[in-house]
Amino acid sequence: MPLSIGIDIGGTNLRAARISGTGEILKRVSEKSAPDPELVLGRIADMVRLLDTPDVKAIGVGVPGRVDARRGAVLSGGYVNLASVALAQRLEDMTGKPVVIDNDCNMALAAEMALGAGRSHGNIVMFTIGTGIGGAVAQDRRITRGSATAGQLGHITVDVNGEVCACGRRGCVETTSSGTALGRHIARAGLGADISVDQLFARDAAGDVHARAILDAWARPLRAAIDTAVAVLAPDLVLLGGGLGRAAHAALARAPALAPWYQCHVEPAQLGDDAGVIGAGLQALAELQAVPVSPLALSDRAGRAVLVNGIPASGKSTVSRGIADRMGWPLLALDTIKNPFLEVLGGGDRLFNRTLGRAAYQAIWSVVGEAPAGTTVIVDAWFGFQPREVLEDHLRKAGVGQTVEIWCHAPGEVLAERYGARLDQRPAGHPGAAYIPELIELAKRAEPLRRGPLFDVDTTKPIDFDAITAWLRATMAGGS
Repeated sequence: MPLSIGIDIGGTNLRAARISGTGEILKRVSEKSAPDPELVLGRIADMVRLLDTPDVKAIGVGVPGRVDARRGAVLSGGYVNLASVALAQRLEDMTGKPVVIDNDCNMALAAEMALGAGRSHGNIVMFTIGTGIGGAVAQDRRITRGSATAGQLGHITVDVNGEVCACGRRGCVETTSSGTALGRHIARAGLGADISVDQLFARDAAGDVHARAILDAWARPLRAAIDTAVAVLAPDLVLLGGGLGRAAHAALARAPALAPWYQCHVEPAQLGDDAGVIGAGLQALAELQAVPVSPLALSDRAGRAVLVNGIPASGKSTVSRGIADRMGWPLLALDTIKNPFLEVLGGGDRLFNRTLGRAAYQAIWSVVGEAPAGTTVIVDAWFGFQPREVLEDHLRKAGVGQTVEIWCHAPGEVLAERYGARLDQRPAGHPGAAYIPELIELAKRAEPLRRGPLFDVDTTKPIDFDAITAWLRATMAGGS
């Protein structure tokens, strides 16, 4: 499985890691950040050189500020402004590898949806509290970008007469509730600059009114921003991430949501400072394996399909059922459609079986086309039994906007043993023992579709459903 390098650019630290296809951090490095974009780019290049291996196929970068992910362009930034350095292009030129860039909080939210606190939620708002405040929004588990840069939650206005923000407006929540703002609150209270947020909580618990006032001044504007986001977006969950996410969550206990209309569960993110690099790495792999989709398939009703592919006896039915049980997505299989007809009709010859198979294939995609908008389905089939253009036509008509593929395989001898063992369990009309030599030869030349992201499953080994489901969440998190 290919690897990636995920990079998270922050106002204080630059983090990078080599990431597996399931989001595991294999090696990590870090550097101090800087306001000079050329210096930042040089440090990123140094980190990439330390992490690069032949297995690394792509690089993902989370960038603070406004990013047009579709064009791979940084539009503007606050504490670190990389708009002037053509970041993606220069990194590609340095490394010879494709580079994906997006807002840093979008990357973090993609990771939390794949592996962290957002795994079981579809509509999420995330604030990242660090040097500044980042934001990201997911609807139906897809990152919301609007025309390019939606999700700039750090620039929700909480005081129209407040301090000037890096964006040029006054009173953004970033000016009141970021790590930088916390430092200003501490300085104005006359406390030492080296006091930590943990020490503030300890002083507050001991009855220090100055510490309590600082925490209140820090948390209450953030609560107002959260309430505004809840009113506009109606999420299932609000996540607080970044280096100060857990501290901000604790501080919010002193500033509960009061308006009954704008209640939403708020949790700290689970992946901490790792979220940015994990999300960037996973998004890079997802983009690497993606293919263009026709405009019709990207209509408002676009659904998603998990194509569990493999020749007969490859184990794809076991894999499909395991995914359906864990993800809760509907499962459609060729044999599920075909077998009742074979039983009622009393079987038939091989030609009839193949004709019925084509009809079942068409029926599957007709069902998918009638499913509610945005539905994710699992389709269990040997997709090589029909020409590729037939599948593309079915996908287009069904309005499927995204596919991922699970490729199930085993050596021909193993498949022959499996197929032979269940001959008496299949309805009349399925090929019999005479098909086994053909199956062995088919195993030698069968290949995956490679239409979109691909996960390889050797079914002679124990099936790692945790890895499969984590990969599915990651590849579908960004709506790529």
